[in-house]
Amino acid sequence: MRYADRMSQLGTETAFEVLAKARALEAKGRSIVHLEIGEPDFDTPQHIRQAAVRALDEGFTHYGPSAGLPEVREAIAAYISKDRRLPVAPDQVVVTPGGKPVLTFAILACVNPGDEVIVPDPGFPIYESVVRFAGAKPVPLVLREDRGFRFGAQDLEALLTPKTRMVVLNSPHNPTGSVLTPKDLDEIATLLRDREIFVLSDEIYSKILYEGVHESIATRPGMAEKTILLDGFSKTYAMTGWRLGYGVMNPTLAKHVARLATNVYSCATSFVQRAAIAALGGSQEPIRAMIAEFHTRRDEIVSGLNAIPGLTCLEPAGAFYVFPNIQALHMKSQDAERMFLEEAGVAVLSGTAFGPRGEGYIRLSYANSIENIREALRRIGSLVGSQVRAAR
Repeated sequence: MRYADRMSQLGTETAFEVLAKARALEAKGRSIVHLEIGEPDFDTPQHIRQAAVRALDEGFTHYGPSAGLPEVREAIAAYISKDRRLPVAPDQVVVTPGGKPVLTFAILACVNPGDEVIVPDPGFPIYESVVRFAGAKPVPLVLREDRGFRFGAQDLEALLTPKTRMVVLNSPHNPTGSVLTPKDLDEIATLLRDREIFVLSDEIYSKILYEGVHESIATRPGMAEKTILLDGFSKTYAMTGWRLGYGVMNPTLAKHVARLATNVYSCATSFVQRAAIAALGGSQEPIRAMIAEFHTRRDEIVSGLNAIPGLTCLEPAGAFYVFPNIQALHMKSQDAERMFLEEAGVAVLSGTAFGPRGEGYIRLSYANSIENIREALRRIGSLVGSQVRAAR
């Protein structure tokens, strides 16, 4: 049978492939420490779960508007207005099943075949995947370790051409945990505000910060109209399996995105949307406790990795990932991924899962217990130590 040519342009997320391999080894009796998958290992807070149960009992089991239930759009608009200090009306909000529909629909609605979209490298692989699927050209914006995996307006300006239609920002960043500074955002906004270029600002890790307050480029003068702010409930509220995200954008684009939603999935799940109101308006103490625990784990894994000969690791400012440099091991990142899983029983991701510039690095998620993190470090240290001794 013949299939559509466009399918050759569509990528995937390696994290799920490595997870499947790790599960297969576990089924054979192997002990595996999971540091590959990017989801909080905490339960969804009780008050959110209870709100979903109430919504089911109250009959929120039917279709809703494609852009989201009105009361949920209002709650998100109020939250973003207060949290980001960005005036937002409900007609600027589109509620989606997870964050990926926001980035996919924004690209489909704003980018034509042949246009260029600047994406971070290393970066979340779905950016490049969707850009290629839309017939556009992804242009890599290299994030370098010696710059703390950040970039500035100069780096971005060198990539702009008359074909540039969109720039993708992700801060806090997956996979490196870097965070753009207010000065970075000011300079990038100054560069882009008078150009006909959209900004897709992926802020899904906005609350997982270890110092300071999250800022959005949408708050800079002239940027609100051209920014698509992507956020959601998966990471902040430990709701990955609930599949609920949202985009904030200008009202015209919101209508286009809602029309794409109508054609693809009709609407986000109604009772899950009702739980979102409780998430935003209820106690934030469970979230603060989760972030405090991530902070402790970050310190543990960074110090542990830096104590292993052949590995060096920058301290991430946000999210729950580390991106250690393994170049001193003199092996490809994919080989290291395979070696750590098969020989040490630690599931990690090759840096190249996030783009060519990820070569020489691996990504570890510290969304796991301190005990498991310490065990993973012990296993990695023992394996790397034996490799170094063998090389002598």
